Amino acid sequence: MTHSKRARGVPPAGGPSHTRSVGTRPAHGAGANPVAPARMPPARPAAQDPTELTVGLRAGLALFAARPDDVLRIAYTRAVRGEIGDLVRTAAAQHLPCDEMSEAEIERFAESNQNEGLCIAARPRKWASMQDLAEQLVRARGVAIALDRVRNPYNVGAIVRSAAFFGIDALLLGAPAPHPGLAPTAVRVAEGGADLLRLARTTDLADTLARLAGRGIQVVGADMRGPLDARSYAFARPVVIVLGNEREGLDSRVRAQCGAFVSIRGTGRLESLNVAVAAGVLFAAATRPT
Repeated sequence: MTHSKRARGVPPAGGPSHTRSVGTRPAHGAGANPVAPARMPPARPAAQDPTELTVGLRAGLALFAARPDDVLRIAYTRAVRGEIGDLVRTAAAQHLPCDEMSEAEIERFAESNQNEGLCIAARPRKWASMQDLAEQLVRARGVAIALDRVRNPYNVGAIVRSAAFFGIDALLLGAPAPHPGLAPTAVRVAEGGADLLRLARTTDLADTLARLAGRGIQVVGADMRGPLDARSYAFARPVVIVLGNEREGLDSRVRAQCGAFVSIRGTGRLESLNVAVAAGVLFAAATRPT
């Protein structure tokens, strides 16, 4: 669902000798390049906290907008220099290490060739507690999505992106221990959506859903054989919509916590939708004006 990954083998803050840091110079007209190579001020000491890497242009920009104080280092390629002028100017003003790298260098730094020319090393994201999640949903009469062992990072990323697009309030990840997290690929695919949602996680989704239901939050399961048509169903608020594992569907214990089951009706030519596509249809139905 930040390309969020422990930064193994990240170069030191000063970067390799062939990697240059950048500062800024004033732009001359709207079409001027907002940044140019220059010597950066001394970098602040590297944090001792665990580090996560976020890769991808939109994901990185969204991270910087939402959590600027968590950013420890920025790396980018010349190809995206014109798109990250504000980011680089702010980094220079805050004395953050900000390095222009070759494609080979940033691939090593990001530990990914799917970096889109931008990688940000940051402190790990914070996850909401169940109490915080429940209070937010009750207060806002909001909508949350819960994923029951949905593991494919491309699916998770697409779900997060759609959730942010439709204004879903929160995402709850459920999977066996250790605590589930957002894979770096999921964060990149989400195109910035991961920093627009309240995120929570649990190793016992059934128990968590029972607790949320106890707070008056409706729990609705998505099931291709569900008796209620999702597109006409009146979703009560607050509500958590639960989507199951791509192959196995909803776990039996999770199903037992659902107060209703909805399905997306098709022509019958194919049995089911991809879980990420189904999520988008459900989000549209749950957020339609009443």
